[in-house]
Amino acid sequence: MRFTTPVIGPAAGAAVLLIAAAAAGLAGCSSTSSSSSAAGGSSSSAASGSALTVADVAPFSGPDAALGPTYLASCYGATSAINSAGGVLGHQLNCKSVDTRGDPADAVPAVNQMFASTPSLALVIGCTSDEAASVAPIINSHKMAMFCMTGQSEFDSVHFPYFYRLVPPDLEESYAMVAIAQQLGYKRIALAFGNDIGSQTFIQPAIASLAKAGMVLTTNQTLDLKATTFRTEAEAIIQSHPDAIMTEALGAADPTLFSEIKQLNNGKMIPIIGTSAAISPPFFKSAAAAVGATTFTSNFHADNLVVESNGPAFQAFSSALLAQQGKVPGATGNFTTYLSAPGGVHLYDGINLAALAMIMSKSTSPSVYSADIIKIGDGVPGATVCYSFAGCAASLKAGKSIRYEGPGGPTNFDSFHDSTGIFQVDTYSPSGQVNVVGNLTAAELRALSA
Repeated sequence: MRFTTPVIGPAAGAAVLLIAAAAAGLAGCSSTSSSSSAAGGSSSSAASGSALTVADVAPFSGPDAALGPTYLASCYGATSAINSAGGVLGHQLNCKSVDTRGDPADAVPAVNQMFASTPSLALVIGCTSDEAASVAPIINSHKMAMFCMTGQSEFDSVHFPYFYRLVPPDLEESYAMVAIAQQLGYKRIALAFGNDIGSQTFIQPAIASLAKAGMVLTTNQTLDLKATTFRTEAEAIIQSHPDAIMTEALGAADPTLFSEIKQLNNGKMIPIIGTSAAISPPFFKSAAAAVGATTFTSNFHADNLVVESNGPAFQAFSSALLAQQGKVPGATGNFTTYLSAPGGVHLYDGINLAALAMIMSKSTSPSVYSADIIKIGDGVPGATVCYSFAGCAASLKAGKSIRYEGPGGPTNFDSFHDSTGIFQVDTYSPSGQVNVVGNLTAAELRALSA
């Protein structure tokens, strides 16, 4: 659901135009190989019987290294279920890790190498806010479908034909965090966000939203994700006397900050409001170890997109994902948390949407099947609603029109290929289980939009 349509300022608009121009240059240099995304080439249907690759383009090292395995767990679960149901047009699917290190300078060559070395590439997932602005134009120039986990505002109003997003813009998450603070009765808010691209995009919308809500911004601290201590930032936050801290700083940054706040604040934690990125097994494990599970969970709330927790879509999803426990490289912590993690839910849906679009279009080439992703997700009047790849594929093969509804709920794509839902409020139990404790209405978020 869209709450606002932000306007890109002159500097941001110029940057997007430069990116688009670079992408056009890359597209002009591409050839038309007969294999799917051969080196430098456009995508086309893969050779009969060959395996198709879903590439997870995300950080697997660096401060944001937990993101890659989160998305890989989703890839393992979705592709395993698809393969068990017979695959796609005679093809099995596999997953490939592409480490961006969370840095555009590393992401661009990694993505170029991915295209050069992966002739069976059929779909890209991941592409986080750390690198999406740099790599999405490249992926788009190769006519490769992608489901990205970025909230950057340039994707709200610049159209890339092969870009799809099932998560909200960061500004909407900023409004959601402020709405949580309102619900909890907090009046004074400190900000503590990482210095990475993805975390920094929350700050200005949060500041504007706090002002609109009549709350006091007590301090705004930037956390260097490569630092090993945040004593100065912790002292500044404590001295500003906030009711709560709104934060996203991945890796060890937030848990270290929490620990130092507790040490400097006479053993007391300041309540935390996190983004949906905090709903992940590694984050819970690190935060609980830093301050104690009971202390952390009694002082923590996060926004998250509403996801289904029962019903046929959830049953298919949970069976597929939990079957991968112990098999996903780099996955740590309570594996069941992936059932609520945005990457776990929405990339599972994205992979299913793409695979079903391949069947509907009778092609594994994104330049052919991509247009059917929206048709599969949004459906047409009279379409059969289905909740898993196996059930949907059977209906397609029977000649029926379908509407896929996965654990992320029904889609409603706009002209920029965005489909985002409404927010819920999540907490953790001391064992690391995610609990849904409330919802945020569209009206609440609109009231906080700048």
